Order: sequence, then structure tokens, then C-alpha cells
Amino acid sequence: MEALYLVGSILSTFFTSLVLSLILPFRWLFRRPFFSTTAPASADSVTLYEGIVWHQRRRPVHHSFRYAVRYALIDLDRSPSPPSGHLSAEDARRVAGTSGTVYLLTIPTSVGYEQNPLSLYYCYETEDSAQHLKKCIAEVTNTPWGERVSFVFNPNSDLVAKPLHVSPFMDMLGNWSIKASAPGDNLYVAISVQHPELGDYFSATLKLKRVSPSLGSDHSSFFYLMPHKVAIWIYWHAFKLWWKGVQFLQHPRYTNPSYQADATIRDQQLQCCKVVGSNENKHQELKGGNEVDRSDRKSADREFIWTNAKWPWA
Repeated sequence: MEALYLVGSILSTFFTSLVLSLILPFRWLFRRPFFSTTAPASADSVTLYEGIVWHQRRRPVHHSFRYAVRYALIDLDRSPSPPSGHLSAEDARRVAGTSGTVYLLTIPTSVGYEQNPLSLYYCYETEDSAQHLKKCIAEVTNTPWGERVSFVFNPNSDLVAKPLHVSPFMDMLGNWSIKASAPGDNLYVAISVQHPELGDYFSATLKLKRVSPSLGSDHSSFFYLMPHKVAIWIYWHAFKLWWKGVQFLQHPRYTNPSYQADATIRDQQLQCCKVVGSNENKHQELKGGNEVDRSDRKSADREFIWTNAKWPWA
């Protein structure tokens, strides 16, 4: 059934994107708003970034790849409306418990298709008339299965129990070590998977650099087919992992229907600084000697919010 959904997604995406691509020249010619294929936002509320995503798996086989990406950083307080399917600035502040500006880092929809494995909200706190990055909200989507999970984390460094089936070549055990820099001329996000048996066996890094806003308010050419390229890389390297003999795992809803509750319990144990599993004594520190910031770990339990993601074509 999942294979049929994937095939249907690919076929529908192909034809939808083909039709909307044929419309794009008319949009560029007439600049008519009803042809818009990107998230609604005024020009001065969007900052453009481009850079590299790098994935590396060390066990049970070695496999790594990188690809170029382009992102939009949207000032949700200055944008006329939040991009479809995402939080508003007020909603993000309520979830994060902050009072300052909120920015959304995401890949906008292009010619009818959306592919965002990870979107981030940067939630700032206002203190003494100055703002500093206080919290981030991760919005993780596993497109083929139509699921999304959101959670708050400390951008300095945090440890989060894995709450979502993001790959058929990873089980639900282990935790995500995650950290993110405040957006500026450059930004980065680093995630590693710390597994009770495989150790720190997988890492993903996003490194971006701000580019000059030379396209004005029309970003359709800058992001043209960007979501499609991300999907191609994901599915192509999933095929390569299968070809290398990495075990294919079913979605846990078929084998462990309580996987969401289990993730919540494991995360609560992490927040209370308890060790989960026999081989996780090293999860107190991140790779490179950076300690996990637990300064507010006991102040409140983290909440995972699971929702259904819309089909990838808009």
C-alpha cells in the first residue's frame, strides 16, 4: 500500500508540476498574483539562503551524500500570512513560550509540489529592548507516509527522543542530538542519531549562506523545482541503501502501535537527565565535546505534536 502511495505521489507530482511549469512563463510575463506558486510573503519579509545538505551513515554500512539546497527565511511577524500548513507567529510564540520575533526556515512550494523534511521556527526572546534566540521549533515531515511531528528544542544543543519514522532504514530507537545557530549571513543545523546499539551512527548537517535579494518579490525562479530535487535525492539514496543490503523496516504503526507514547516516555526520561538503555551513557555529550544544554530541562515537559501532513502536491 505504501508503495502505491509513493507511485501515486510521483505520477501526480510529475503531471501537476508539468502543467504549472508551462504556466510560469506567463506569470513572469504578466506578474499576475493568481499564478503564484510560492508561499505568500512580502519581499521585505523574506531572506534567501542557499547551501548544502550533507548526510552520513556509518553503520551498518558506510554511505554519505550531499546536495545543494535553497531555503527561505520568513519573518512571520512581517509576512501578510503564514505559509500554508505552517504556524503563525503568534502560534509559534505560544508553543515556544517566547515573546519576540519568529522566523520560519523552509523550502517554499514550487510548481505545485512541496518537500520539506525539516522546517525550523526561530523563536526570539525580548529582554531589555534586545532580542536573542531562545527556542526553536522543529517541524519534521515524512512525506511518503503523510505524517508530521513538531517539538520545541534548545538551539544551543538538545537531546530529543526520536518521535517519527523518517526513514525505512532506521528503527525508532535512539535519540536526536540537535543544535542550530541563529540566522545571520550564515546558518547551520546539525543533527546526529544516537542509537543504543549502533552508537552515533548517522548525522545530517545543513549549512546555508545568505544571498542577495536580486529577484525582488518573485521567488518562483529561485526555488524552481527545489522541492523536486530534494525528493529525488532522498528516494535515490534510499534505493542505494536498499541495494547495499540495509534492512528495510516497516512503519512502526504496523509493529508497535504505541510508538508515539513510547517516544514521549523516553523523552520525558531524557528531560529528567535519566539514562535510557544500556549503551546510552555517552548521550550526555555531543560529538566534538559539546555538552547538551539542560538548563531548562526540568522547567516543563517537552510536547510532541503529531499531525497529518498534506499531500506533497499543493
